Amino acid sequence: MRKFSPSQQEVLRKRVMAAVLHEGMSDEAAVALFGVSPKSIGSWRARYESCGEAGLCSGKTGAKPGQGRRLSPSEEAAVRQTIREFNPDDFGLGGLLWTRAKSGAFIKAYFGICYSLPGLSKLMARLGLSFQRPDRRAREADPEAVAAWTDTESPAIQAKAEAEDAVIMFGDQVGARSDHLSGRTWGAKGQTPVVARTGKRFGLNAMSAIATNGKMYFTIFPGRFDAATCIAFFAKLIGHFDRKIHLGLDRHSVHRSKAVREWVEAHAEEIELHFLPAYAPHLNSDELVNADLKRQLADRVITSREQLVAETRSVLRSIQKLPAKVIGYCQAPHTNYTLKPLSD
Repeated sequence: MRKFSPSQQEVLRKRVMAAVLHEGMSDEAAVALFGVSPKSIGSWRARYESCGEAGLCSGKTGAKPGQGRRLSPSEEAAVRQTIREFNPDDFGLGGLLWTRAKSGAFIKAYFGICYSLPGLSKLMARLGLSFQRPDRRAREADPEAVAAWTDTESPAIQAKAEAEDAVIMFGDQVGARSDHLSGRTWGAKGQTPVVARTGKRFGLNAMSAIATNGKMYFTIFPGRFDAATCIAFFAKLIGHFDRKIHLGLDRHSVHRSKAVREWVEAHAEEIELHFLPAYAPHLNSDELVNADLKRQLADRVITSREQLVAETRSVLRSIQKLPAKVIGYCQAPHTNYTLKPLSD
């Protein structure tokens, strides 16, 4: 029987039982004719009497679901919740990132079970967890202020913009440098790949604003970001619309400077600023434009300031031409609050 495939074993079981149960063949004759053991015939007869012909079918090979697991379902759920909602330092393991080693140390400390590293990989996959680059958050961020913004302030801004037939946008400024490098590349195991960049350090600044309807506008400028630059961008921005703009920004000192405040007050019918909670850049969808810009620039060979300007403009224009991509920034897990419909 062990030499047969599951389907062949099933056919043999049914032939033997048909001969023994329906054709009057004795067990001894079946053993001699089919070459099976008396014990197998007895086992098959019991299966047939219990479940009928279905009891003779070959089931799925291998362990049954849940068989051989070292953690109970409730313990697995506890591990999953711990990794999703806490960090290793909360349990005296040090650090903020859950590695396989720290996950294994937690399981051993709280459940008394040791896992190998491959075993931990299988466990994490079964729990619906994957090894990812984490989304960073500032320790200083106030959860209550974040909740107040997403649950109260943002809906109020949406309602006001709807009543005024205004557009909602989010803006931010970003600095790009010639020596910036991010992302990953393949290399020999145990050897960190070396990517040569220009030794001449130079940079530029850019400011952009995106709307939830897919519109995007930007400007590139040399030198530092100051009130004059900020006002120039706001003036350029309102020139693209024949209706009021509600613009969400971080609490950069330039955004809240006296000169900017006075200019915005003088153009209150055209633009209104709303400041996001402190240390909460993840609430600003335009931050994703900045991240996309830096990621693309890091993969380009840049040797001069003029080229940096040209490449930056090229990346931002390519984003600008894809409204669906811009809307995608607003649909990210931490920014999609801007698209939620207002409750009645």
